[in-house]
Amino acid sequence: MTEQKPSVLFVCVHNAGRSQMAAGWLRHLSAGRIEVQSAGSMPAEQINPVAVAAMREVGVDITAEHPKVLTPEAVEVSDVVVTMGCGDACPFFPGKRYEDWKLDDPAGQGIEAVRPIRDSIRIRVEALIAELIAW
Repeated sequence: MTEQKPSVLFVCVHNAGRSQMAAGWLRHLSAGRIEVQSAGSMPAEQINPVAVAAMREVGVDITAEHPKVLTPEAVEVSDVVVTMGCGDACPFFPGKRYEDWKLDDPAGQGIEAVRPIRDSIRIRVEALIAELIAW
């Protein structure tokens, strides 16, 4: 019998900063115990290079990632949907767990401003992992 992994979808408007950092942290810290996706309601053309640099500083490589469009299917297959500033753009499905993380947008910010956002995301991801692994 195989145990199904919990799944998490991180959503922000452009899927270029916050949601990509969160997905990177979750992949890194959960060591494969949780399925991870990220998407955006209006995806950018590329990931924010400052977010990539901030994550690289802590040993998490998100350079291979790219912004993806949010689909109802992605929400439907996820156990937990974490939104970050995308408001009502995320489709709602009964029975899903939704969280809204209030975080500054790293778009247009320098590395000094992005580091605290990155670190705040890590703390929230660690708490989420603790909840989901105990699930």
